[in-house]
Amino acid sequence: MAKSERWKQRPENSTWGDYGPDDQLGRMNELNAERTKQAVAEVKAGRSFCLSMPLDLPGGNVLNPRRHPPLLRPTVRSDRPNWLYRTEYDQAGLTDVINDDMVLLHLQYSSQWDTLAHVGSLFDADGDGVAEPVFYNGFRGDTDMFGPTDPKEAGSIPGTFVEAKATSAAKKLGVENLAEKCLQGRGVMIDLQAHFGRRKHAVTYDDLMRVMAADGIKVEPGDFVCLRTGFDEVIFEQKGKPAHEAMHNTCTGLDGSDTKLHQWITESKLVALISDNYAVEVHNAPLKPGQCAALPLHQHCLFKTGVNLGEIWRLSELADWLRANNRSRFLMTAPPLNLPGAVGSPANAIASV
Repeated sequence: MAKSERWKQRPENSTWGDYGPDDQLGRMNELNAERTKQAVAEVKAGRSFCLSMPLDLPGGNVLNPRRHPPLLRPTVRSDRPNWLYRTEYDQAGLTDVINDDMVLLHLQYSSQWDTLAHVGSLFDADGDGVAEPVFYNGFRGDTDMFGPTDPKEAGSIPGTFVEAKATSAAKKLGVENLAEKCLQGRGVMIDLQAHFGRRKHAVTYDDLMRVMAADGIKVEPGDFVCLRTGFDEVIFEQKGKPAHEAMHNTCTGLDGSDTKLHQWITESKLVALISDNYAVEVHNAPLKPGQCAALPLHQHCLFKTGVNLGEIWRLSELADWLRANNRSRFLMTAPPLNLPGAVGSPANAIASV
């Protein structure tokens, strides 16, 4: 463990400092040339699968009231909408017709990567008895996470557009670190729907081990672990107009409070946990008495151990193919947007088998 000037004590069961005092990648450091070659060896059939939902799904804001579908608009050119724009407007005799657009995009609305800047915790990193906002490897909320305090400089009102200026940025742990890492490695599919159906259930460590043993699944350091729950199919079935019951009371998620599950995540050295559901763990689970995290798996992964999370991915088609072919492993290619300062990103991932 490397010493750091940012903290005097690290959270229990964390990996802070294990990859260096200034590390911003966390478990993604486990991706290396040898593991990439092992992942490429999983391509045997020459078939690929899209793992990204259309970015306008699930539709509406029933799943998360703070996030809205993307809004497309044309840019402006010579005081006209730059849509079906005739270049003859600029110079007689030109024949080009141009479309050019922009998007107002909530980066974690649909298939997404959570960066290590997405969730931190109140923690006494200085050992002075005072807890302050801290993120993975001791990066601080007050110095490393730039953002507004005025709500007028945050969010957007549906149907309107915000002032054209940026008001937030993660100076450390932003998504650009994942983009520059070039996320490609071995994916491992765990098909929870095959064992639990679509009923809502908090999957414990013991549940997960039974499923993996039954299906002959092995997770090794550097693996991208994918959890198929069937929630992506539920989203498609809602056709962009999701019902509350379908979004909040169907399909499995990990039991985020299970400490044995936390320990397995740490000891396995997996680099990411990815699910087709919302939050990977069961969302809005009962809280423990006293001070605790609302999303304990997020806290363990993003804050303590540097394990990235992927949510609302399109996994069912791939999971069905893998099960039909007695396989669980594949080549994962999943770079996020190289958008400096962002704390999340659409996940435009593909699987090759």
